[in-house]
Amino acid sequence: MRRIRGFIDLVFDVVDETNNLVELTHDEVVARSVRRFAPVEPLQSVAKVVTGIQGVIATTVFKSIRGINGATRRSVNALTEVVEGGLGQPLASDKYELATPMQSSAAGSLNWCVDYLQASLNGFWGDYLNQRNNALADGMTLRSNGRELSISRATLATAFPNATNKVCVLVHGLASTEWLWTFSSAAYYDGDTTTSFGSRLHDDLGFTPVYIRYNTGLHISDNGQQLAELINKLPDCYPVPIEEIALVGHSMGGLVARSAASYASANNLSWVNYLRHVACVGAPNLGAPLEKAVHLLTGVLRRVDAAGAQVPARILNSRSAGVKDLRYGYTLDEEWLGKDPDAVFANARLDIPLIDGVGYYFFAATISKDIRHPVGRLLGDLLVRLPSAAGKTKNKARRIPFSSGRVFPGMSHIHIVNHPD
Repeated sequence: MRRIRGFIDLVFDVVDETNNLVELTHDEVVARSVRRFAPVEPLQSVAKVVTGIQGVIATTVFKSIRGINGATRRSVNALTEVVEGGLGQPLASDKYELATPMQSSAAGSLNWCVDYLQASLNGFWGDYLNQRNNALADGMTLRSNGRELSISRATLATAFPNATNKVCVLVHGLASTEWLWTFSSAAYYDGDTTTSFGSRLHDDLGFTPVYIRYNTGLHISDNGQQLAELINKLPDCYPVPIEEIALVGHSMGGLVARSAASYASANNLSWVNYLRHVACVGAPNLGAPLEKAVHLLTGVLRRVDAAGAQVPARILNSRSAGVKDLRYGYTLDEEWLGKDPDAVFANARLDIPLIDGVGYYFFAATISKDIRHPVGRLLGDLLVRLPSAAGKTKNKARRIPFSSGRVFPGMSHIHIVNHPD
């Protein structure tokens, strides 16, 4: 019912935003038409009278649409409350038997599809959903076997019956969920859909995998701070004493992991004393070329003096703060606070020192089997280029001094998430 409420609110929000966009476009078209006759009398006076009458009619129409949409929203919400009341109390979230096993065979199931639809909405408009208090906006939550975990001794003891004293926190990327860590398990592990990167870390290295789900549309720094605070609650409730923590993030998740480590260190959070490893898997540490291209296209369209160009510009510019942070790999508030997010070629990324005594690693991929091939050098893993993933740039002050790293040829951005290599 929470998701249904969220989808209902989103539909009505889309109607309102579309109405606003049409009205704004209409007003711009009318204004441009009037300017053509501005220097000429008596055409100027006639044009003002005609557009004045037309403006009154148009305003009435747009206000009527808003009114009807608002009234319909209230009626549907009232009906939803009646239905929800008839269903009785929701089942307790701590019922562990309600969990959906996190395995690649679940891909395509109803739960998987709904999760990914919600994750996609969060990825591209998550900040908007959050501002509107929409029920579809994901919060930062701990997950196990497809289920949200409250951070309490009883819940974690049930979720991790074989807990080890080494914890690995896995952070997914943009518009995704923790399901991504099981990508292609059946193909990689001879039909075994339960084996994944997380389970291999447990079996081979003794790490207990802990999964995070979050709203990827929020600023990366916001998610980094939330993750730092969430992990800080773990040691007191975890079944066994924690001796070692590792952070592994894929794509945007790598930036969130680095951000969380930075904030934990800056705020003297206790868990940073257990932090030993931060691994960035296919992370756009120096920025994502696709976001840069969309940003440039949006800037060009905004400068075209035509209503037809302004509409796609506004739609493209509605992408989330999290997506825009990927442009240059922002991980701290200081990199975006008080700055114009739409300024072209304005790279405000800071040189952030890494934590002493912690190993920072990058893992990158190229779609070409030869990493020196022009295609591989140009496209990287299709979404992140090799220099960005490795934190290497000609400007030494902007480089990220990773402890070590490795490049995997012949893989894409998604394949590297769970590939056995």
